[in-house]
Amino acid sequence: GSLQPLYTHSVFHSAGQFFFEYLVVVSLKKMPDGHYEPKITYQFPKRENLLKGQKEEEERLLQAIPLFCFPDSNNWAPISEFTSETFSFVLTNVDGSRKIGYCRRLLPSGRGVRLPEVFCIISCLGCFGLFSKILDEVEKRRQISMAVIYPFMQGLRESPFPAPGKTVTIKSFIPESGTELIELTRPVDAHLEHVEFQALLQRLSPHLILHIFASAMLERRLIFLAEELSVLSQCIHAVAALLYPFTWAHTYIPVVPECLLDTVCCPTPFMVGIQMRHLERVLEQPMEEVFHLEAPFAFQVGDEEEILPGKLQNEMLISLNRHNNNNNVHTSEQVNALVSEAFVHFFVRLVGHYASHIKWGRSGYGSFQERAFCKAIASKSCRRLVKKFVKTNMFSLFIEEAEKSRIPQEGNGPISHPLPCWVSSLEPWAGWFGGRDVSCLVRDGVQSS
Repeated sequence: GSLQPLYTHSVFHSAGQFFFEYLVVVSLKKMPDGHYEPKITYQFPKRENLLKGQKEEEERLLQAIPLFCFPDSNNWAPISEFTSETFSFVLTNVDGSRKIGYCRRLLPSGRGVRLPEVFCIISCLGCFGLFSKILDEVEKRRQISMAVIYPFMQGLRESPFPAPGKTVTIKSFIPESGTELIELTRPVDAHLEHVEFQALLQRLSPHLILHIFASAMLERRLIFLAEELSVLSQCIHAVAALLYPFTWAHTYIPVVPECLLDTVCCPTPFMVGIQMRHLERVLEQPMEEVFHLEAPFAFQVGDEEEILPGKLQNEMLISLNRHNNNNNVHTSEQVNALVSEAFVHFFVRLVGHYASHIKWGRSGYGSFQERAFCKAIASKSCRRLVKKFVKTNMFSLFIEEAEKSRIPQEGNGPISHPLPCWVSSLEPWAGWFGGRDVSCLVRDGVQSS
């Protein structure tokens, strides 16, 4: 269909938007041949008076959701115990707009064996921690009755999405418990809202994380294996977030539904999560990088150790080992900030001088001087990596944005050496870089990497 699962790193959000578009419940229905198929059994809100185009879009969305809520639907049978799990997926519509599905798979309360169901909240807003908390509330109410979920979601729908760092309070009545006040706070740093770096650090060595990062930088085909959907989903979001301020611009499916396994492994770059039970089918595919998140197993090209410049790689290893040390007890937000800092620092050192190599025309549009940019790098190992990196989609898209970012002031003409635009967005982080002016790092990076 035209709903392609892809990825955006910069999910658009603005305060005042709805928290979510839909809450759906996906249940497993037994087919005549004995296998189970996921079907939507509840949808809130029901949309009335949709225009033809909107109706078609809604139908496509509602068709795709069950596949991603039960990517493993063929493997179920009724059970009496199940630990609920949280995961997410991303769908891209034909017009490029993206929606995220936040899922909680749980066993409804009851006696005897029964089938799990998935509560899936569809939203345009990327904020995994916030929606996990909302799903906690949904799960708590589900164990009482479905009827108690509706007023809570209605209250949420009527609340504006908070700005970064702000809190919204939802009032919710629960029979026999009375009225509860639920506080939902949005993290301050928008680009880390959808991320849990701890999930990655707990499962992979810092060394392997750098191999994965290097392979992602060169836009290779990356497959991640794990049995748990929550492990796949958290780890893949974390890997994509390591590339900030660049964006993974290719196929991105945190958990691949079984029916899509063969279509995924195509010649173009991809970053996908596949359940361990499909390992044999994965090994039949043409592969570059396969990483097992639950066991020390990796299938690699073999050059990963040589991709990143030695000096920068060692700095990042020291940094990751520091955060991986159990003596340092950090909150998840602190770990996110510290890990992100190490990788942003790497990019500042490697390519932070890009803005000095954009030639500005009178129209205000720039033209990136690739050769001069590469030549300005003194270190051979850095230059070798940058020559490959400039050929990637993620770098091209980043530079396209930078070339549009500047309209000269009336009569002044363009300024010849602007500071890198995303370096100025790093100013709040200057303290993390030892309190130095971040622009120094850019100069140092070119000279001494």
